Amino acid sequence: MRFLSRSSLRALPLTFGLSLLSLASAQREIYSHSLNDCSVNPGFTATLFDVVFTPDDAKLTYNINADSTITGNVTFQIQAEAYGITIFNTTINPCQDAGLVALCPLNPGPIPINSSSTFPQSVVSQIPWIAYTVPDLDSVIKVYLLNTTTGAEIACVQADLSNGKTVDVAPVQWVLAVIVGGALLSSAVISGFGHSNTAAHIAANALSLFGFFQAQAMIGMTGVSMPSIVEAWTQNFQWSMGIVSIGFMQNVCTWYQMSTGGTPSAILTNLSTTSVNVQKRALAFAAKLVRRGLGHLVKRDSSSDAVQSVTDIYGIDRVGFRSNIEPTNIFLTGLGFFVAFVVIVAICVALFKACLEAFVKAGWLQSDKFQDFRNGWKIVLKGILFRLILIGYPQMAILCLWELTVRDSAAEVVLALFYFVAMTLALAWAALKVVRIARRSVAMHRNPAYILYSDPTALNKWGFLYVQFRATAYYFIFPVLLYILLKAIFVAFAQNSPVAQTIGLLVIEAGFLISVSILRPWMDKKTNSFNIAIAVFNFVNIIFLLVFTNVFNQPDIVTGIMGVVFAFMNAVFCAVLLLMVFITSLIALFSKNPDTRYQPMRDDRGSFIKSQSNLNTELDALGATARGDMRMKSRDLDDDSDSYSSASMGRQQYDASGVPLPPSASASSRNVAQYDPPHSPIDPSQPFIPSEGAPRHGPPSYSQYSDNGHSRSNNNSPAPRNNNYGQYNGSGSLHADTTYRPQNNAGPWQRGAGYDH
Repeated sequence: MRFLSRSSLRALPLTFGLSLLSLASAQREIYSHSLNDCSVNPGFTATLFDVVFTPDDAKLTYNINADSTITGNVTFQIQAEAYGITIFNTTINPCQDAGLVALCPLNPGPIPINSSSTFPQSVVSQIPWIAYTVPDLDSVIKVYLLNTTTGAEIACVQADLSNGKTVDVAPVQWVLAVIVGGALLSSAVISGFGHSNTAAHIAANALSLFGFFQAQAMIGMTGVSMPSIVEAWTQNFQWSMGIVSIGFMQNVCTWYQMSTGGTPSAILTNLSTTSVNVQKRALAFAAKLVRRGLGHLVKRDSSSDAVQSVTDIYGIDRVGFRSNIEPTNIFLTGLGFFVAFVVIVAICVALFKACLEAFVKAGWLQSDKFQDFRNGWKIVLKGILFRLILIGYPQMAILCLWELTVRDSAAEVVLALFYFVAMTLALAWAALKVVRIARRSVAMHRNPAYILYSDPTALNKWGFLYVQFRATAYYFIFPVLLYILLKAIFVAFAQNSPVAQTIGLLVIEAGFLISVSILRPWMDKKTNSFNIAIAVFNFVNIIFLLVFTNVFNQPDIVTGIMGVVFAFMNAVFCAVLLLMVFITSLIALFSKNPDTRYQPMRDDRGSFIKSQSNLNTELDALGATARGDMRMKSRDLDDDSDSYSSASMGRQQYDASGVPLPPSASASSRNVAQYDPPHSPIDPSQPFIPSEGAPRHGPPSYSQYSDNGHSRSNNNSPAPRNNNYGQYNGSGSLHADTTYRPQNNAGPWQRGAGYDH
């Protein structure tokens, strides 16, 4: 099963590491593109602020469009801070600087400045090396305008600084997507080759890893003003929420919004004349945005009056801006990405089915390969579509609920309501279906795994909800769905209340962590450890987020250091998870029998999972008899009725091996169904393999019950001693014993297995 070369597969983790390390640029520089007020009575504002400092030539280049209400000679006191510590402090007199002569004296009105200044080397040496090397520098420069004569402060402006190095890099995002997508694809291929245990483990870990990516993206979507490095790190995972910028898609989203009565925003198109602050929220602008809160579902104001010279964005708007997506296009972008992905996957599955059939007809593929998929590919496709709904539910729940608060257009609100309600009901109905099937299995066989794993229709259609859990924890999909929904509600509706939003998320994560630590619902010890570790990190990350809200009023240096620790801690953990999933998938692809790496599940699901189209040997038939398998079509285990009706029981007149029962046995079975709950065909008092000297009998049947349906026959065997079934012809009865696989009667393995006639 070689689908990728070994060199290309080994290169994926290396690419991830190099992408994180390739943060240095050819030229050292510090720059800023936004200017904000830091005084009570602002007298100096800027609609355009573009400043770049290059230490190699000690030159400061600036392009500023400013407005001033100040008159007279002023002096600029420049103070730079990094992580709350002052790293640079100097004073400039514009009357003594040729590049700033337009500010001497300072007069009311517009002030265009496009020039450069050179600093002495003694001033440049004050800047520490971390200002040029640490990615996503959490630094700010403040400029105080002082009266030259009295030294009194007239105004204050500040700008966030960056050194051009960031952990938000496109190669990292591609590596994350390739590894997770490759793991899911490899699990599907491995399952097609019959290694269901390995496929279940790989798929469970890959989906848990993808869920961790979505949790990281949700942190970036919160309304908390967090350190730059945290914003950049969480931006690497926004693709998992459908926040992907594609040029033509943005044009389509803008056209659709305008066509349905909405007014598209123009933040990205006005960057040449507008400063955008993606970290802090101005009080005046925040008051205007309160209308978008939980209690008032009002339309987003995208008119020209709402577009100020300085635009402050945060939360989901911030995520869209960093992805080059207009705020009014975020919802449609996520929706379009999800719908397109579902359609593409459905088309790929149909094409794969067509290719398999063509390869079999051409003789390029053995006819028994992917036979279960080829026979029931429509059921498999339904299961895949349900799984995609589960994967995309966190994304769509957040975006749909958030769209209700911003109301970009009436049509988008209708789309948001439709997709949120439809996806929520579909997953809830599927989860209820799993519970009903499991309860039926417990009632019939005292084991929920029996029908959940022996019925291929139930497994292929609903298995995505329970295969990652142990059989007795089939119900845990409900807590998972509730966990996702509650997080989506807080992220979407509490954008303007960062403290309340973070406390709500903290309670949710704490409850989920306690639940999984106590119940340990996943399939085995390794999978439980994998998922509990993710839950621990999700909880710790929300604690960091609570600190970033400044609710503890900690010094800026503490916030800055915790931001660096957050990014480093999650980067290491993410790399470990990626390597685990990658190596596991690689070993499974290149191993002849990867199932040997995993111990059988304690719920014994492996004994119930069996191909229904490939019972080729006597041992397969014996296994089916021991398990009590019936013909799945006649059993109709995945129907919508909660219990067997008389009509459905009429369709089940077969013995455990799928052979039609004689009339007396059929009547006995109907009596049993009328008065007693259905029983397993296996007599617990009888061993599967009789000892030497024990009488040999045919396969078990339901004839062991008496006519009243309340007691078993006195026969010790699970089948009658007299083998009169051989008298029935093929039209609904058994064949003669002498014709029952006579070519295998002499096999030595049959002795002691109940086939000696």
